[in-house]
Amino acid sequence: MGTMNTSQNPNAFPLWSDEPAEKDLLAFRAVAETVADAIFDDDLDPIAIGLSGAWGSGKTSVLELVVAEIDARSQGFDGKVLVVPTQPWRYDPAVGPKESLIAEVLGALNGEFNESDPVGKAGLETFKKLVRKVNWTKAVKMAARTAVTLQLPQLDDVFGLVNDDPESLEGEKGMTEFREQFQELLADPALQHVSRVVVLVDDLDRCLPDTVVETLEAIRLFLSAKGMSFVIAADEDRVAEAIQQKFHTSDGDKDDESPAKLYLHKIVQTTIPVPALSRFDTEAYLFLLLGKAGLEDDDYEKLVAQCNELRISGGGLDAVEVAEGSALADHLVTAARLTPILYEKFHGNPRRIKRFLNDLNVRQSIARRRGFDLKPDAVAKLMVLERILTDDFEQVLDWLATNQLRDKLEALDLVANGPGTKAEPEAAPATATQDKPASKAKRTVAAAEDVAPPSSDEGFTDTLRRWARLPPALDAAAISGYLYLAASFAKIEVIDSGLPERLRDLASSLTSSLKVDRSGITDASLQALPETDARTLVSFLGRRTRDQPTIQKFSVESLLRIAVAQPAVAADVIAALKSVRGVDVEAATVLKLRPLDADMYGPVLEAWKSGAKLEPVVNSITVVEKAWDTRGN
Repeated sequence: MGTMNTSQNPNAFPLWSDEPAEKDLLAFRAVAETVADAIFDDDLDPIAIGLSGAWGSGKTSVLELVVAEIDARSQGFDGKVLVVPTQPWRYDPAVGPKESLIAEVLGALNGEFNESDPVGKAGLETFKKLVRKVNWTKAVKMAARTAVTLQLPQLDDVFGLVNDDPESLEGEKGMTEFREQFQELLADPALQHVSRVVVLVDDLDRCLPDTVVETLEAIRLFLSAKGMSFVIAADEDRVAEAIQQKFHTSDGDKDDESPAKLYLHKIVQTTIPVPALSRFDTEAYLFLLLGKAGLEDDDYEKLVAQCNELRISGGGLDAVEVAEGSALADHLVTAARLTPILYEKFHGNPRRIKRFLNDLNVRQSIARRRGFDLKPDAVAKLMVLERILTDDFEQVLDWLATNQLRDKLEALDLVANGPGTKAEPEAAPATATQDKPASKAKRTVAAAEDVAPPSSDEGFTDTLRRWARLPPALDAAAISGYLYLAASFAKIEVIDSGLPERLRDLASSLTSSLKVDRSGITDASLQALPETDARTLVSFLGRRTRDQPTIQKFSVESLLRIAVAQPAVAADVIAALKSVRGVDVEAATVLKLRPLDADMYGPVLEAWKSGAKLEPVVNSITVVEKAWDTRGN
């Protein structure tokens, strides 16, 4: 379903168009071959076949495969197979749908007459008589030629073809005469080289009820002629709904077909369903879409063939031959991780899967340009939350707004994966870990799906727990910027409703990376704060620093200023500083305590010391302790 548009930029992210695929990535060739079997079966001539599936299920891709199959079977076949594609939903609304379809079929046949041959000339005269049977006044304005007149055969005088008799094609007599004359035309010696006319009708389910019914009536006109075949690619239920709306028919009895379905099946003899993708098909489709970038055509053909062989043999994608550590191995892992949720939530719909990947690539491109250097599997996991689990996405944004993201993610990971099973988190670029080998990572996914999460009072939804089991583990500091970006795309405001509006600008300035913003908040303005507001502000700054430790360079400085300006809330400041985990504290932050009172800030230093891991931080703690000891002596 569609081809990939790649840029010359090696860092560009590929996008897939919505046009039909040139290669069969969906294993629909079996469906196309079945359609072709019916078209070439003389016992079924003439025939109208339905190709039914939901929007985005790949019907147009199947039609493309049908055309390829017809071309292949026509080689050495006795007589030409004339293929006429049409899309009724693109018909000019000012033109009658019935006349539009008839014009397309007759226009295609017009090109088959050899005017230099007497037989061809005689056949063309028969053809002209048939054209005059159509009431073209429905489609052609007398003043000018429209799109339909351009489709009409190049006859002596187009305007001489106009028939103002309203009964020319509408009445039963007129329709019978048209059928008879069309049968005679196809049997004419001038067209003896044409063995079949195959009309491929696409997107009928997108049309208004009037267009649906008139198109079906036009098909019915042709179906008595030997050598005529129609393949109607549309969601059968939607077409039936359009018929029902047009004729105002009932739904029918529970065990019987509705009148609308009976009407449709009077024209369409059999319907071949386009199958939804299986779980394996979904994983293979994801892998093939992801894996196209960077592969030569021959190598990609081999990859598609491998997947098709595994589909037939019942094997898994673990058997696909990819080099460990290669881009294809990474794509195999990503496909395995995304498949469980996408298969379930998108119901095997190829268009929705492709759209998700396009959205993922666009989002990753924007995120990287905004400085959020997350790995593709981390962005994919966040995209699942944002685009599929929308209620849970808003819950996570609320955690972000209320500065609980880190604690909530860790609690969610514990609930979802249990103690001791936590994966390495998606860290900042400097400490990013490498992906595990493909096969091991895939086993991790499968195992995670079968683990029943332990009971918890956290109140996490089942969908959130399931999402948390999708690798990789995410760190709040690494993903917070992306979440703000995603919220802006979704037009969701990330505001801590627990912080009074009167304090929001103040809190924003105190955590700003711009010195001019922070210095704009004077000591006098901090002293003037009511004590309750000061406590609320300290609590907010403490939660924000614990949740987003990257702001500590600014927020810790502001907390220390508040402790001086508001001695009554000094204990709150101490508690806020202690809540920042030692593993997240930076060396420069520790050194801010050196000139301060050891008795007051000693508990803070002890709390940080117990969790400190990095050597620069440990050394800074030692420097502060020695400074305090020296002053004490």
